[in-house]
Amino acid sequence: MAASAAIKRLVPLFDRVLIRKADPVTTTKGGIMLPETSRGKVLKGTVVAIGPGSRNQQGDHIPPSIKVGDNVLLPEYGGTRVEFDENNEYHLFRESDILAKVE
Repeated sequence: MAASAAIKRLVPLFDRVLIRKADPVTTTKGGIMLPETSRGKVLKGTVVAIGPGSRNQQGDHIPPSIKVGDNVLLPEYGGTRVEFDENNEYHLFRESDILAKVE
């Protein structure tokens, strides 16, 4: 409960986006447990918080193209890890680093 309260107080700046990465697949469809070494990288996540957006040359805000709750596709590397609790993995990305919105 304390972790969710901390997340609500965290407001990313500019075009930063806080993302909770999806849980990795630990079993196959047949029920076989996968060892940690053979699991793939988690490249999907859910937007938890988003900043007000970046600024253009004139100083006007450019609103972000994604919103809280969107599922997004992430690059394999990048982002800054943010620790709130052991159960979920959170990362801060720039909006321009996010590859796609998954619908």
